[in-house]
Amino acid sequence: MQKRVYTGHLDPGAADYVYLPVDVPAGTTRLAVRYSYDRPPLAAGTVGNACDAGIFDQRGLDTGFRGWSGGARDRFELSAADATPGYLPGPVEPGRWHVVLGPYTVAPGGLDYTVEVTFDDAPVVGEPAVHHPPASTGRGPGWYRGDCHLHTVYSDGGRTPAQVAAAARARGLDFINSSEHNTPASHRIWGEHAGDDLLILTGEEITTRNGHCLAIGLPPGSWIDWRYRAADGVFADHAARVRELGGLVVPAHPYGQCVACSWKFGYEQADAVEVWNGPWSIGNEAALATWDGTLVAGRFLPAMGNSDAHRDGDVVGLPQTVVHAEALSATGIKAGLAAGRSYLADDAAVTVSLAATADGRTAGIGERLAVAPDAPVTVRLAVTGVPAGTVRLVTDRGLVHAAPLPGPVEWRTTARYTSYVRAEVRHADADAALPYGSMAALTNPIFLDG
Repeated sequence: MQKRVYTGHLDPGAADYVYLPVDVPAGTTRLAVRYSYDRPPLAAGTVGNACDAGIFDQRGLDTGFRGWSGGARDRFELSAADATPGYLPGPVEPGRWHVVLGPYTVAPGGLDYTVEVTFDDAPVVGEPAVHHPPASTGRGPGWYRGDCHLHTVYSDGGRTPAQVAAAARARGLDFINSSEHNTPASHRIWGEHAGDDLLILTGEEITTRNGHCLAIGLPPGSWIDWRYRAADGVFADHAARVRELGGLVVPAHPYGQCVACSWKFGYEQADAVEVWNGPWSIGNEAALATWDGTLVAGRFLPAMGNSDAHRDGDVVGLPQTVVHAEALSATGIKAGLAAGRSYLADDAAVTVSLAATADGRTAGIGERLAVAPDAPVTVRLAVTGVPAGTVRLVTDRGLVHAAPLPGPVEWRTTARYTSYVRAEVRHADADAALPYGSMAALTNPIFLDG
């Protein structure tokens, strides 16, 4: 067993990622890394030190990804038989590896770090278990409930995959998506927890220094790079890679309040957007307003809702996206999400039906109804599972109709007056921070083409 120690200092304004070259000797079977950094006391309001970590192997900094844990743990190890959650098991080949430090924030006096790397040549027995989830459940067309933004111990979450799957079932979900920060390490585990009653997609939360983005429904084992900012001009290439692999590009919590959490890349490359993240908040209200602006501008970017649940106390499926799909399969769910045939709800007991009818023809959520500009259109909304509150119909002109629950609601318009209509269902808990009340349900729009 050999050990090497690396020390250094990073000043404020350091590069987003610092690469420490580590020459792995031949015969190494297990590699272990432990790192630490100083956390000096600071005046209130002053940013302190926080540093992420990961590793790339001898294949290089473009293709040699072997794991990432961000700031969730201060040590990790890997071998051909096993690896710390967040890291990929596999042979420890000799050559130049790189430990990656990601100074998330740096105190005014800088950040002093120590990295210890241990090389072990003891025999390693066994192979890593690989249980990728199946791509289909065999269930046909229907409305299916899911949560596509979840974390486990494979990144910075506190739950195991088994606990997340159990929580999803308890909340009445039909599908979930694995979205660990910057790593596909959990993909090989999820098959143990899937079933005919729970489809599990594999993906990633691409966690950059200018915002986070969900890559939903990637092939198991796929990894998307995150080491760039908006000014680098490379996000379009990485978004294209997600789509090339069959995934969806979905900016997450666009107005997130943590450092580097708010979305700065624009929406040109997005397939949908996470309008509702976790319990309803002023940040979600801002995301809703921004999303509605894209509809007014003529682009349909479907809305999604996800819990972003990390640990006990975070409710899986709050909110959830309810999507109409041709099958409870990876292909079916992604197609339904991309088409916007969906609404968002805070509980499995909540159902919403929104339809527009003209000349004997009807369009539902996410669909288009072609009508003459002045032909009368009847919009009908029905809600169950929300005992008190307000329903609101919103168009490109703004709020056009509000009524107390229970409904149903019926409203008449024309395509000349209304280019789209969508519905909000609000709880009866309005206050100064949330004057319209917290959200119970939110639909994607129906478009009227006059």
